Amino acid sequence: MIEGTQPDAGPVSTGPPAGGRAAAVQVDAAPERTGFAHPALFYRDQEDFLAGVGGFVREGLEAGEPVLVAVPGPRLGPLRERLGDCAAGVSFADMAELGRNPGRILAALREFADAGGAGRTRMVGEPIWASRSPAEVREATRHEALINLAFRDRPVSVLCPYDTDGLEPYVIEDALRTHPEVIRDGLPAPSAEFADPAEVCADCDTVLAEPAAAEELSYASGGLAEVRRWLDERLAATGLDRQRRGDLVLAVGEAAGNSVVHGGGRGVLRVWPQAGSVVAEVRDAGRLADLLAGRRRPGVATADGGRGLWMIHQLCDLVEVRSDDRGLTLRLHVDVGPGAP
Repeated sequence: MIEGTQPDAGPVSTGPPAGGRAAAVQVDAAPERTGFAHPALFYRDQEDFLAGVGGFVREGLEAGEPVLVAVPGPRLGPLRERLGDCAAGVSFADMAELGRNPGRILAALREFADAGGAGRTRMVGEPIWASRSPAEVREATRHEALINLAFRDRPVSVLCPYDTDGLEPYVIEDALRTHPEVIRDGLPAPSAEFADPAEVCADCDTVLAEPAAAEELSYASGGLAEVRRWLDERLAATGLDRQRRGDLVLAVGEAAGNSVVHGGGRGVLRVWPQAGSVVAEVRDAGRLADLLAGRRRPGVATADGGRGLWMIHQLCDLVEVRSDDRGLTLRLHVDVGPGAP
């Protein structure tokens, strides 16, 4: 949930930061305030984080830009304190909630930017933290690459913080590939490793591990009601509560419906438990030509597979998408609640 969205926030008199310490970093993400900017902020500790993000936010507020900050919950309180009265002009979101499924993040950023109108929009997004699983990190890295496609022709600045002491080295290496600019010790510089977003997304398409055991159902046109009934019966013993069972059944129904319309008219559904979650996989003969499919809230008239994929991302805790010569695979994860067996 995004708190305090103010798309028309005007110029803000910032004054000194709370606590009396001036921000050590002033990040000018777009010197001429035109075009797209997507810098990575490499920080070592909380003070580094507060200085870098705080300077970026204050600069946007002084320019009258709408500002969104989406970072993991524990960082929100200290950042609000550092910003002081300026925090009232910022929209905040807990990234651990907003970005639980990395596939949801880009739609939320695009929605915020759209609400800001034609002027420059400024956002902070920290999609990767130390407790993320490798699969989540891959999908968050894909998200970072897709930011460069989604906003490349828009006056948008997106600052992405990375904890260099807490994250694995390969995560930092990937950040160099997904960000055209990197900020270290308050100094911005171009990233020599920056890569084409399509290339990064292809590298994220790792082979999905086979489950130890899974139940399987083949389906075709006219059998979607049977798909939902079959899946609901198997979810009854998984520990998912009624609402989350319904979410997964609805998500699989959307995926199977896309199979019928766009994936050759048939598909295969598999389901299995996996380390605190339930996984449902839908495979068909379809293709995913648009890398941004499902990454924007669909309009009423949307009729292609993007609408179903957007719903799937909203309903699931992780979505892994693989598209190759054999067809399309959607692997949908829903977490079992803390009180479940």
